[in-house]
Amino acid sequence: MWHITKRELYDNLNSLRFALTTLLLLALMLTNAIGHLHEHPKRIRTYNAAVAESLDLLSSHADDSLYKLTQQGPGKLYKKPSPLHFCAEGGERLLPNIIEGGNPYVYSTNIIGVWQLSYPDASINRKRVGPDVTKVDWAFIIAYVLSLIALLFTFDSISGEREHGTLRLMLSNAVPRHTVLIGKFLGALISVSIPFTLAALMNLLIMSTSSVVHLNTEAWGRLGIIFFIALLYTCFFLAFGLLVSARVQRSAVSLVILLLIWVTFVVFMPSTLASIASEFSPSMSAEEEWMRYYQRHNELRDKYSYYLYSDEVDKKTLTAKSEFYTKDVEMRENLNREFLTSKIAQVQQARSITHTSPATLLQYLLESFAGTGFERHLQFVDNVERYAQQYREFVADIDRSDSESLHIIGVREGMTKKKVSPTAVPRFEDTLSLGKDFNDSAMEILLLTMFVVLLLSGAYLAFVRVEI
Repeated sequence: MWHITKRELYDNLNSLRFALTTLLLLALMLTNAIGHLHEHPKRIRTYNAAVAESLDLLSSHADDSLYKLTQQGPGKLYKKPSPLHFCAEGGERLLPNIIEGGNPYVYSTNIIGVWQLSYPDASINRKRVGPDVTKVDWAFIIAYVLSLIALLFTFDSISGEREHGTLRLMLSNAVPRHTVLIGKFLGALISVSIPFTLAALMNLLIMSTSSVVHLNTEAWGRLGIIFFIALLYTCFFLAFGLLVSARVQRSAVSLVILLLIWVTFVVFMPSTLASIASEFSPSMSAEEEWMRYYQRHNELRDKYSYYLYSDEVDKKTLTAKSEFYTKDVEMRENLNREFLTSKIAQVQQARSITHTSPATLLQYLLESFAGTGFERHLQFVDNVERYAQQYREFVADIDRSDSESLHIIGVREGMTKKKVSPTAVPRFEDTLSLGKDFNDSAMEILLLTMFVVLLLSGAYLAFVRVEI
């Protein structure tokens, strides 16, 4: 097996396609690195400026009063740009990168509600689920270029040997056919991996030596997983090449068939499946959500109308106002969350349909570990929800610490009049969890692995039936 692998590797290294592959991948990875070094600092500056502005506004509310913090909330919350954006753009331009929170409802000139959490639109353009051809990121290079290269390195692995008569000579030495097949597979895999690894290392060398991109330990771990997924995706097309090469007599026919397969799996299937998936409509429309809210809101306001518009400041009136504000915010947030859940289910249903395309499956995996795309958006929303709960607990704890307060949250007269230190207000941190990303992507990795095993098994069965 090792002898066959070395011979296959030697033949590939001395071929023109290996030299062209190396130059092409180096050029694409260089373009990717230069583009990221140009765009990433802009994203970071925009993010830092927006966060600083939001924190300044939050500090000004803290200087005013605790009631102001309750009424205005923590301000705008921003999604942190991923340092691995160069691996997969992930449709970030189509997804919200900010959650502003709902403005307090103004019932009259003297009656203003409290801050409520409002979710951004969770939809994504499902008609573009594959790699974006306008972006030279790793997803594009791996999905389109590396897959095509894998087919070009295997289309004549067996059919070419049959044409030249060397396959008969090889098998006459009592070499098992599975040994020949595995040796050729490993030789092709190493041949494709060498230029890709060199190009990837050059790309990362440029990134790591730059002062504008900082890759921590977790980022390097994510890159290692992305590299493994790229090799697994390459194995899929290498196995496909061996399967077709074992089934046909001539290498030219094998090349034509494999090109048609590549167009079908990489170009045609993602767009077609996405068009089918985009026909699904959400279970709840935005208009229905607003109608349900206003109906329930009006019912709740009618129930507490006597206290809302009362000028009395007794504890019963203040408590009733607080109950109204709390119930109204809970109702609004629950409806928002219900609407968000329906949109998430719609997108996930569409993604489950497009999973049958290897190129789309690769795109989802790279997005997940690069910290971009739809799964990243859901983690951002989860981070905001946890922070909103932490923020409200902070307000309640500060108010409880004042023995002179009535402890009626949401009403100016019922809350503490003491000043709040701006530095004491909890800050929002948008974080990612590698463990969660891996758990969420485990089935997709297993599915891609299963595809590779099935194709290799098919290639072996086809090779066994070949008559020399």
